[in-house]
Amino acid sequence: MIPPHADPVHTLHNSRFIDNLPRFSLNMSGVTGLLRGDDAVSAITAVHVYGNRRWLGWYNTPGSFQLAKRFGSFAESASFRSIYSRNLSSKSLSKSVHLDPTALFEPDSSNCKGPRFRAAHSGTVVEDTGYLAALLMKECAAWEEDGRVVPGRRTQPVEITIADLGQAPPSEVQPAHSSVFTLLAASVPIAISISTCTLCAVFQDWCASSSILIGIIASGVSCLVLGSGKLVFIHHVPAKGSPAGDGILGSKKDIVLLRGTEGAVSSITRDRFSLQFPSEAHYNLIQCCSLLFFIQCVTQFILIPQASFFGQVMFLTSHGVSALYNAWLSSLDKDKVHRRLLFERAFANPTLTKYTFGTRPTAAVFMLLVLQPTRDPMKLLDELLPNDTKVWKQWKRVVLEQLRYPTDHSFFSESKLGDVHGFTQQEHGLLDALYEDAQAAYCGYKDYLRVEPL
Repeated sequence: MIPPHADPVHTLHNSRFIDNLPRFSLNMSGVTGLLRGDDAVSAITAVHVYGNRRWLGWYNTPGSFQLAKRFGSFAESASFRSIYSRNLSSKSLSKSVHLDPTALFEPDSSNCKGPRFRAAHSGTVVEDTGYLAALLMKECAAWEEDGRVVPGRRTQPVEITIADLGQAPPSEVQPAHSSVFTLLAASVPIAISISTCTLCAVFQDWCASSSILIGIIASGVSCLVLGSGKLVFIHHVPAKGSPAGDGILGSKKDIVLLRGTEGAVSSITRDRFSLQFPSEAHYNLIQCCSLLFFIQCVTQFILIPQASFFGQVMFLTSHGVSALYNAWLSSLDKDKVHRRLLFERAFANPTLTKYTFGTRPTAAVFMLLVLQPTRDPMKLLDELLPNDTKVWKQWKRVVLEQLRYPTDHSFFSESKLGDVHGFTQQEHGLLDALYEDAQAAYCGYKDYLRVEPL
């Protein structure tokens, strides 16, 4: 049976109807704004680490949905509402707005929490220190110089880092200047984004061109707004006449002895970084940045499927190059950069000295000798060594008595050991071993006095 011929008029009509339909196809190029959000957030938070980073955000960054969420939570952070200060004593009413930067780059991370701190003189205990204490612990752990090994018994080696902080840091910390390589690397996604946007406009693909342009504007404006804040310290102001802030920071495995004024030590244990903005108007600007990223995400989701094949290729090219740049920027050791910002610029390179001890009693006596606690030293010693048997109590009593004579050549002379009657031979052996540990600690302390004069 011969099939009927197609009606040429009807076929032409259908062809024109199909050509007039909107070119909408839901492909994956429109949802790239949902990808690589963590890298984008990590890259944009570098504005306060590199001095010129705030001017280098003009590129079509992916991850707009994640950026919109993070900027929204950043603007709504409790720090913004609770730390709003007005200086009523001045003639002109001054306002400053503070935001916690950890709400932006690490909102729920355990890396923002530091270990326990115990002050040697005031007896103050801070169970959970903040981000600065965590940075100090990482800096001490990454310290490349080999620690001085103190001779003596070897059972459970303990490493102690002494951090001499000196005076309190300045209230404002300036970010480091960007290197030439960082500037050149940032110019690549900027040039690609502007070039692809221009090419799409030349070929009159307005869907792709406008999508790229919105991404450039959203990222650039957000970097400018976020970079307008200054990275400052929120200080815990110590009371007048406060004793030295020396104390023990850390856990059983990682121990740092903090030495310095109360203001210097409290800046590590209680203070924190904060972003200071000149006025409350910046709160609305940060909310606008969140809205810009949301508009970017929705606009690109709708417009890119309607763009031509060339426009979609240009859009994906700009997103791909920007994603590679964000990934490179986020791959840098952010904690290392923050540590450099804290210790090189805030504390002007504090002195770090490491010692390795063979036993925990040796380390405990060394800490007492260095800190010279004036408030309930027995309580501090019990915290360091919770053993409470008859032998340990006798040894602790003798140790605390000898702390009064730290310049003796022999830390434990036979005439100072006290009454040791009533101990078994095994207990005598343990006492002798503990006394050897204490003498080894004193030898390490004398070495510390020679190397780091107090």
